[in-house]
Amino acid sequence: MIVQIATLCDSAADYGGKLCVMGSFDTLCAREFPVVHPQCSLALRFTFDHHEAGRHGFSVRCLDPEGNEALPPFDPVVDVTFPSEFVPFVTRNLVLNLQRVKFERPGIYAWEVRHHNAVVMRIPLRVTLFDESRSATGPAG
Repeated sequence: MIVQIATLCDSAADYGGKLCVMGSFDTLCAREFPVVHPQCSLALRFTFDHHEAGRHGFSVRCLDPEGNEALPPFDPVVDVTFPSEFVPFVTRNLVLNLQRVKFERPGIYAWEVRHHNAVVMRIPLRVTLFDESRSATGPAG
């Protein structure tokens, strides 16, 4: 299995096998804490070879700066089948749409994706206090 794409974004969708991602980001700025982010998506795209056909369970966790779970875990399952022996690989998209994600304090959070109890991807998210003096430098605050 190969992870082709793993990103936190404003929105994502699977349209007939195509992964559509809008607004990939790695930083959230807040004026005060705790802060609730209204909506975002975690978008993942995997490639599987023939010997990997079958059901694949994943574990997705959002970890706070101390490594504790910041949200309830997600445990999605992906079915991998091949239409014929002549297809060399298949891709599967996994989109987790998240509503009202609460961050208690600033720091580096992480989305950890596990497969067979091994971390296959770790997506960092910097949650920071908005600084008016740096507002002209872009979304990183």
